[in-house]
Amino acid sequence: MKRIGILTAGGDTPALNATLHGAVTRANALRIDMIGLIRGFGGLMHEQVPHVHLNPLFQAIPELDPTRGGSIIGSSRTYVDASNQAQLQALGDRLKRLQLDGLICVGGDGTLNGLQPLTQFVPTVLVPKTIDNDLGLNYLGEANEWVRESTTEDSFRCRRPTPGTAFDLERMINYVTPGYATAVFVAANGIHRVRTTAESHRRIAIVEVMGRHSGYIALGTSYGQPDIVLVPEAPINLDRLAARVTDIYDIQQNVVIVCGEGVIDETGKDLGSEKMSTDPSGNVILSGAAEALKRRLLERIGNDYFESTRRGSRPGSAIFTRKVGHTQRGGRPVLFDRYYAAGLGGQAVDMLADGESNAVSVLQWNSNLGFYLDSIAGSVFIDRWGHIQARKMHPDFYDSASMKPSQTGIDYLLPIFTNALGGDDVEHIRQTLFDSGNLQRPYHSVNTDIRKRTQFVGE
Repeated sequence: MKRIGILTAGGDTPALNATLHGAVTRANALRIDMIGLIRGFGGLMHEQVPHVHLNPLFQAIPELDPTRGGSIIGSSRTYVDASNQAQLQALGDRLKRLQLDGLICVGGDGTLNGLQPLTQFVPTVLVPKTIDNDLGLNYLGEANEWVRESTTEDSFRCRRPTPGTAFDLERMINYVTPGYATAVFVAANGIHRVRTTAESHRRIAIVEVMGRHSGYIALGTSYGQPDIVLVPEAPINLDRLAARVTDIYDIQQNVVIVCGEGVIDETGKDLGSEKMSTDPSGNVILSGAAEALKRRLLERIGNDYFESTRRGSRPGSAIFTRKVGHTQRGGRPVLFDRYYAAGLGGQAVDMLADGESNAVSVLQWNSNLGFYLDSIAGSVFIDRWGHIQARKMHPDFYDSASMKPSQTGIDYLLPIFTNALGGDDVEHIRQTLFDSGNLQRPYHSVNTDIRKRTQFVGE
């Protein structure tokens, strides 16, 4: 193994550069050249395959800073079409021209789906990354439990039945993905800040967080002490929710609700999918869950209640919504994400050096060892129809009656977040945020420097 390629695909997450740094550090120790492919699979689609040598003379380039958010080699949501044989052959030729002995793809479930066709050309492994924390399994064999249901004559949807296996945290495959801890850190901070506004103005705040159809981020924001947490895995009984909101409001004159962007009503309909459009990966674009929830609550609680409790105020002003949005995906990763992302990146290099292919570098946990690195065959994530399904949060993590994490959910979160922040995280804020030079110096994008290093096939 003399030359390995690495790419970052899908949406950006805070710990991508830490993963790259860990892979490069291990490659340096093994005297392996590491080639970064620009803009994920999109770079492979380009005839000249733009790329960057990340470790000339087996030294990491200075732009590769593990504390920097995002990806210095860029990312895209372009994916490989396994049915397009002409495209596949072109990609195989480009990988050969790059003289790669192996390929590391850093991404989520879409990336694991996308890399499958490339394994016929070069040994390829995946390093997980996703703030949604939805790449993994609640237990071995879960992928085989998914079923297909026809929705129309020409289409279908996949559904996972209620798990019949007793749940055990130590049996989870890929306990947590890099990027998740930082996303929760940002979102929980946002909850704390929204609370004081809700208190001051006697209002109800609905804060929408990312996660698509997995409720891990919403669950994690419980550290911000919201009154109610709504997750996509638990259909919302709107009448019961309205009653719970008024009960809390009667006591403290404010309520903070967290909702995942993929929350559904009791009919199974997405509250936030008002526009049935999809992203390049084929995922439905979810928009407006918080706004839809606001409308439903206003209808059920009624104007009379708000007029009597907030004298002189319009009923519609009693509830306000906020989206934490893309700030969850950006910025400096916290210590937990940096440390384990780097470890997973280094593990991927060892996997290729050991002859593995179509395998995943995973982060495991048990009560004796704590967190530890491992690898597992990519096939365990594939359902009966050849697809990788996004992991949903196990039902045991959530208490639908209290609309809060269950004890199992709390037990899941504690190993991740008890020591997630390092002293350097706080010191970084103190030293850099209000640096007087920020008022005078223009922002310098790392893309400017990476562009100068970019090479092309044939040059």
